[in-house]
Amino acid sequence: MLDIGKKIRALRLENDLTQDELASRLELTKGYISQLENNLTSPSIQTLYSILEVLGTDIHEFFGGEKNQEVVVYRKDDYYEKEDFNLRNKITWLITNSQKYQMEPIILSIEPNGQSFIDNPHQGEEFGYVLEGQITLVLNKKRYIIKKGESFYYQANKEHYIMNSGAREAKILWVSTPPMF
Repeated sequence: MLDIGKKIRALRLENDLTQDELASRLELTKGYISQLENNLTSPSIQTLYSILEVLGTDIHEFFGGEKNQEVVVYRKDDYYEKEDFNLRNKITWLITNSQKYQMEPIILSIEPNGQSFIDNPHQGEEFGYVLEGQITLVLNKKRYIIKKGESFYYQANKEHYIMNSGAREAKILWVSTPPMF
């Protein structure tokens, strides 16, 4: 008999995610993920599908099948989105299960007067390209205005975040290495 909780835990660890990170991506609680992994509760079919999507697999592979080939092309219906109403932003993961790779490309959409979360210093590098609008990159308290068609690159060893003080939505293609979102 398949131990669903054990298999979810193994996939989560394989993807280098904490219970809290997995829960956040799914808009669930860390406690619920812990209960799943310890087989104290069972997920609904919809929740299981969502968990497997975030962990980069599907129901067929999870229950014993093998994927036929490596995924190279990702379509819009493969994307995963998370909206933060407090910070007035939306993150769109462009690659399913990108946290297991060395790069993590996302689209960050920020409403007027919104911002990204404030990221503490960490190892790695970050690159961005402004697709729409204008942003302010705050890097260790220094501010950089970046307009549509311009890009940025920095070592992530300083506190950093992005703000939109403009009158319209800003969109940024943002690539982190290692994966951070």
